[in-house]
Amino acid sequence: MDLPVDRLPGSLQVVTFADAAFGDAVERGARAPHRHDYHELLWTRSGTGWHSVDGERFPVAPGTVTVIGRGRVHVFERAVGLSGAVVRFESEVLLDAPAWLVGGQGALTVEVPPSEPRALEATIAALAGEAARPADPRSGAIIQHLLSALLLWVERWYDAAHTERHDEADLYRRFVTLLEREFARHHDAAWYAEALAVPAAALSRGLADVTGRTTKQLITDRVMLEAARLLRFSDLSVGEIAYRTGFEDQLYFSRAFKRRYGEAPTPYRNVHRHPSNV
Repeated sequence: MDLPVDRLPGSLQVVTFADAAFGDAVERGARAPHRHDYHELLWTRSGTGWHSVDGERFPVAPGTVTVIGRGRVHVFERAVGLSGAVVRFESEVLLDAPAWLVGGQGALTVEVPPSEPRALEATIAALAGEAARPADPRSGAIIQHLLSALLLWVERWYDAAHTERHDEADLYRRFVTLLEREFARHHDAAWYAEALAVPAAALSRGLADVTGRTTKQLITDRVMLEAARLLRFSDLSVGEIAYRTGFEDQLYFSRAFKRRYGEAPTPYRNVHRHPSNV
């Protein structure tokens, strides 16, 4: 069995919640891990808890927006007193919004300035209203512009907290967008440098300034992340996973995986496999 994929009934879904509580065990009603076939924004007005993205635990904090990109393996494990909203949307409804926000690994959490929640919630409410009403010739454009406003605000708030590295951050955003699209086909750092029209050394240096990781390391991280996801959350064979992540030789894939995680794929799966796939 492949990893369960969660899809939207349409191109947009808005869910609000007040004083919600979630347990931390599948058998007590929490959802099993699932891969998103959409992007998700989680606005947390109040409450605490945690969720798991790609097997890594992230806290849920009041006054924040968390961005979870398409393809992530996600489960909400536990929350207490959670109030806010979730906005889920397909890639095609993005207009000129910052694609890097939804293209990175894991979850990106951004603090919302104290003066902004009212505008944020009003825009989310407007999106919910558009999603609920019968579509007309202007519905798509309105949804695109409202959603773009949300994402551009999130980018503004992110940039305000990272003002010292605008040029490097822009390069990283372009790289992440390209990497998400091409990581299974291209493992060569030189290919990304050429595609971005940046000298290979300059690209690696700029990425390292932002992330502490070189171009090659970031590519390897992304490829191995996908492999680890599939080993933990799917029933695909090691050979199928090797093929899906761009390796023609299963033995070479196994060696690369062991270098990254300290275990060969099969032992890693045996230890880390999620209970719902056993």
